[in-house]
Amino acid sequence: MAFVGATVWCMGPSGSESKACGRRRATAKLAGGVLGLLTGAMTVQAEPLADAEWQEKLTRAEYFVLRRAGTERPFTSTLLTENRSGNFCCAGCGAKLFSSAAKYDSGTGWPSFSAAIDKAEGGEAVLKPALKDWVFGGTECICGNCGGHLGHRFPDGPLPTGLRYCINGVALRFFPA
Repeated sequence: MAFVGATVWCMGPSGSESKACGRRRATAKLAGGVLGLLTGAMTVQAEPLADAEWQEKLTRAEYFVLRRAGTERPFTSTLLTENRSGNFCCAGCGAKLFSSAAKYDSGTGWPSFSAAIDKAEGGEAVLKPALKDWVFGGTECICGNCGGHLGHRFPDGPLPTGLRYCINGVALRFFPA
């Protein structure tokens, strides 16, 4: 992970805070076999995963963004124009992160959301802002389950939250409802 010398706190799958979540991974167990795959119904469990295993599991672009805190070029994600009803899940571990109901066009070139899925609403991982990013001016967002870098959160989004989660599309997978 790119958090050298920093302590990162995030929410684990049980809802408890855990330290250094970048050293954990999540494996997705499909609920209902193929039906679970099609609907995005997954159960997430944390397990250790070495960097070499991440490189094998992810595409080069996914690895660059999720594990090295990179950024994809703006206006390149196919998820920018995804308007169907469904959920956006972490490409690294499958945890539910955003609902299509919270997606909007911010004009920035990256998929944007006004809120993350709350655990009470079926979210399987909680986004936890990690470190203030002085380059982008926002707060870095990481997957609360596997520690993957997702993007940044800014305080300039639409009401009622006033937040804009500006997320790399390559860090997400979409599952239609």
